[in-house]
Amino acid sequence: MLSRPSLTTTVASHERAIFLRFIITGSSGFVGRHVCAALRDGGHDVTGVTRARIAAGRPDICIDLLQPGAAADLFKAARADRLVHLAWTVEHGKFWTDPKNLDWVAATLSLAQAAHEAGVKHITVTGTCYEYNWPTSGDCIEDNTPTASHTLYDTAKDATHRILSAHARQMGYGLAWARLFNLYGAGEHPDRLVASVARALAEGRRAQTSRGVPVRDFMDVRDAGRAIAEVAVAGFTGAVNTATGEPVRICDVVRRLGELSGRSELIALGSLPDRPEPPRITADVAALRKLGFSPLYSLDRGLSDAIDFWRRRSK
Repeated sequence: MLSRPSLTTTVASHERAIFLRFIITGSSGFVGRHVCAALRDGGHDVTGVTRARIAAGRPDICIDLLQPGAAADLFKAARADRLVHLAWTVEHGKFWTDPKNLDWVAATLSLAQAAHEAGVKHITVTGTCYEYNWPTSGDCIEDNTPTASHTLYDTAKDATHRILSAHARQMGYGLAWARLFNLYGAGEHPDRLVASVARALAEGRRAQTSRGVPVRDFMDVRDAGRAIAEVAVAGFTGAVNTATGEPVRICDVVRRLGELSGRSELIALGSLPDRPEPPRITADVAALRKLGFSPLYSLDRGLSDAIDFWRRRSK
């Protein structure tokens, strides 16, 4: 493992210290903007990479990584010590079966090769908890719980992890694979669970859901951004669960949204049919804790902030 500078620092001259130079793909996305913020707050130099329109004054690069030669062009345009690769196909409801998953496997492998050739010493890539062959009880553990194929999305992610792991060992660079669990927060797609319930409550509508029996690990996206930044700065190698380590039933999250909004009467658990899904997907977070990471946002705080976000949007 590489030596681990802190994410934050105090400089006697009050000038910002630059520890590392990062390239962040998917920098304008749901997770990416929080990774960028955490790294910049820690004094690191960050170049974001996005296909979205770039805000004035931001040192981002607008590039389509699915285009041939884009990876090589990226590293010609920006010097970097480390890469955090977040970009992938993420269209809500479609990404599970999107054929572009195959394009992103190829693009990610090209990106890693270009990064290595440019002298990048460490790469962090985001995976998914859906890679696991979920145990019927207990938590998913990075080096103990096997992976399994469920959809094109998680299969593509797992295959990319396996290939990159072999490439990293052969070429001698560090690779971290951050498996994301159930993230929520401001800016998520309005049809995702927390957003859909919070938006309905903010608009005074019935919040219709299934019975919500399955158990999950919910993490505020701001904490997820901090966790990924911590992993990248630390030079961690291997898979690492990006989660809170706190199991909670989906129905309890929905009820808590109703209580925190003061509109419990609008909660309609069981008004939608249950979907066929695993009863439990939860994380062992010992590896993340060893890096010194702990969440800043409790579930109540995160859910309250999500409610406030949708209240502002509904006005």
